[in-house]
Amino acid sequence: MEYHSGISRSRCDARTSLPTPLILDMFRAALLSALILTVSFSGMAEARKPKPKLKSDQPTSNASGRNVPGQFDSYALSLSWSPDYCASKGGNDPQQCGAGRQLGFVLHGLWPQYDRGYPQNCTNEAFDPKIIQQFPDLYPSKKLYTHEWEKHGTCSGLSQVKYQELAQTLKNTVRIPSAYQKPTKPVRVTPDQFKQEFVKINPGYSTTSFAPTCSGSGRFLQEMLVCHTKDGKPGICSAEVLRRSQKSCGQSDFLLRSVR
Repeated sequence: MEYHSGISRSRCDARTSLPTPLILDMFRAALLSALILTVSFSGMAEARKPKPKLKSDQPTSNASGRNVPGQFDSYALSLSWSPDYCASKGGNDPQQCGAGRQLGFVLHGLWPQYDRGYPQNCTNEAFDPKIIQQFPDLYPSKKLYTHEWEKHGTCSGLSQVKYQELAQTLKNTVRIPSAYQKPTKPVRVTPDQFKQEFVKINPGYSTTSFAPTCSGSGRFLQEMLVCHTKDGKPGICSAEVLRRSQKSCGQSDFLLRSVR
């Protein structure tokens, strides 16, 4: 019994005989190792978290200078070829496509443009219904007055009256070749010939001022953009607009549907 008791006593003495500074160093080393492991696992967990994806269709912040009223590069006067619209959607729009209307080019809208893209819905200013009385028949249907102001007009930096006055002035300034005014039969034409005929009777404009858009994989004229400077003078369409026009009307010619 004494022998065993002697062994126990010697082991206890061996444990307690370690210098105190050495014990503290060992404790600090163990604590540091635990801290390093904690930080490492935390970093790994953070790295595994899925990163939020930015949506390409998110509206651009006003801080970037986009979608700010009055801050744009040019205007595009959009003239829609009504027979094409009525051939596809006319059943739901008797104002524009009712029997006997016989509309040719009509005002779709006046659109502020960037060199790439365009601003839209720049403010929450509601459309004033009195505008319809001040500018009757400016658009082929009443619903366009509201839509065009809210989406495009709010980005012009102009009052509602001034915006519609400019749209009316530019619409009346662009002369339409007689062959394209109210054709009772379909008219087939090449894109170049179509633009040249507009240039002939519209001084100050060039072929790059006009950008037709086609439907039916390029078979039918759908619309034409007439490009202007920011102060409403004849301008040149952006490279983006011209490229989109060429792609849309990519066939050797297109057809203007007859009025009805």
